[in-house]
Amino acid sequence: MPPSLNRRGLGLGMLGLSVAGCAQQPGPAVAQRGAAFLPDFADLAERVLPAVVNIAVTSEQSGEMPAELRGTPYERLFRNRRRQEVAGAGSGFIVDPAGFVVSNNHVVGNATRVVVALQDGTELPARIIATDEATDLALLKVENRGALPAVPWGSSAAMRVGQWVLAAGNPFRLGGTVTVGIVSARGREIGVGPFDDFIQTDAAVNPGNSGGPLFNAAGEVIGINTAIYSPTGAYAGISFATPSDIARPVIEALMHGGRVERGWLGVSVRDQAAEAGSAAGAPGRGVLVAGVERGSPAARAGLRNGDTVLAINGERVDSSRILVRAVAAVQPGQTVRVTVLREGRPQEIAVQVGRRPATSGTARPE
Repeated sequence: MPPSLNRRGLGLGMLGLSVAGCAQQPGPAVAQRGAAFLPDFADLAERVLPAVVNIAVTSEQSGEMPAELRGTPYERLFRNRRRQEVAGAGSGFIVDPAGFVVSNNHVVGNATRVVVALQDGTELPARIIATDEATDLALLKVENRGALPAVPWGSSAAMRVGQWVLAAGNPFRLGGTVTVGIVSARGREIGVGPFDDFIQTDAAVNPGNSGGPLFNAAGEVIGINTAIYSPTGAYAGISFATPSDIARPVIEALMHGGRVERGWLGVSVRDQAAEAGSAAGAPGRGVLVAGVERGSPAARAGLRNGDTVLAINGERVDSSRILVRAVAAVQPGQTVRVTVLREGRPQEIAVQVGRRPATSGTARPE
């Protein structure tokens, strides 16, 4: 059933319950018991909002030159006029009092100018320190006379489905806005990259919220609001945040070195569940090597097409996503033990991990 129809059905059901409830108002004792289960987010919002920022970006966009203008006197005129400034907006949060700001890579993009606005209206020019396209994260830096309010990281792994979360940001360029919801699901894959592992929430997130923080009840950042699912482009009840356990080490690496180093084998893999009747093993048991890049670490170590990877350093591998993350977590230059099933027999192969090539936001072979 389409999401819009499903949502309409739920709305009618809720309306019916509401009307039925009007027939008999609950007594004071019942109302007090109900209120006891509803949290008050006022103190939390007051505490964290000073560290949430609005981000305004300006970038240049150039159009494609029509083929009929090439080589004509109009070519120079087109080249001089085709560049135009494009304005955009997003959100972010201050993670260090020295002025380090976290946002999404897709917010700043190829910006030629970035301005960060604090909750008190102060506008500060920002410098893009570094970005990581694989996780869609960006680190900015602003200069201020004094220390800026910052918010701490929390553990996304500690969050449970059903727990309260608060999202803050700059939806539709309205400025500091907070919305609340719960963790709807964890470990969501939405097809945007090799490190998909999103927190799904029902906190209202709209265009302009990208890069803003998702807080737990303690005021710790447990996610960065990144995407929404919507047939209309606006909030439809489902939003996604990059978990802090993925974002924090990336941001810390960008702060200290400006680059994230990830391990790489150089193989294309497929989940066994997609290989019906495979002789390599039961579905879900290991991942099938579908291709080995020439000259890659895997090729030099002797991995072959048709091998089934069962484990990395003794840790079981049941999906291509697990394999990608396990290898990416290894520092380039280190050697790992890859357990494979080949011709029905398990064997271990030592592979010296290489450096993962830069991505353009799309998945690459592991």
